[in-house]
Amino acid sequence: MIDVAHDQLFAEIPFVENPVYEKIIHDIAFQQYSIIDDFFSSEIVSHLRQSLVAKHEDDRFKKAAIGNRVNEHIIKSIRGDQILWIDEKKANLAEALFFTQINDLVSYLNKTCFMGILHKEFHYALYPKGTFYKRHIDTFQNDDRRKLSFVCYLNDQDWTPENGGELVLYLDDNGVDTEKVIYPFPGRIVIFESQIIEHEVKVVETERLSITGWLKTR
Repeated sequence: MIDVAHDQLFAEIPFVENPVYEKIIHDIAFQQYSIIDDFFSSEIVSHLRQSLVAKHEDDRFKKAAIGNRVNEHIIKSIRGDQILWIDEKKANLAEALFFTQINDLVSYLNKTCFMGILHKEFHYALYPKGTFYKRHIDTFQNDDRRKLSFVCYLNDQDWTPENGGELVLYLDDNGVDTEKVIYPFPGRIVIFESQIIEHEVKVVETERLSITGWLKTR
């Protein structure tokens, strides 16, 4: 009887549409990417930036590699960022708030779009001045589980386009290769189809901070 009452209770809770999540769904359906400013509060962004900086100062970052853990190589001519993987189980307060919102988004996507997202992985990313990431795609020949790529920018509030480090998405416009340039303003997130959209990070003129990750199927 308790289980039946519990099921009935939740069956009566109406579905509440989230306009931000709906915009993400609409954008990805029609253009394969979405750009959202202020997805996280300015307080969360500030705390995440402080967390990244503190961990980098503790020398916990490593140079990013090409490929996945089965086949990875560090090639400076392709990418120059430094990364630190974020363990949700060991998250600090800022990271816990980050994952709370990510998990809410994942739940919404699975409930409304049946996307089948079961796993996720995120890391801090720091691009020193003069570094970049050449054009690439986010899936591997031996692992195609990445469904959506996710970037959240943690740069200072005074970030300007002159600081470089813009993200460029290469889109197929009826057979024509077109470019979508996205500046890494603080608090901005970009979500795009991992298996479809090639992209790159242009040369950074001022240290560039972000969280990058992937929402993955089985």
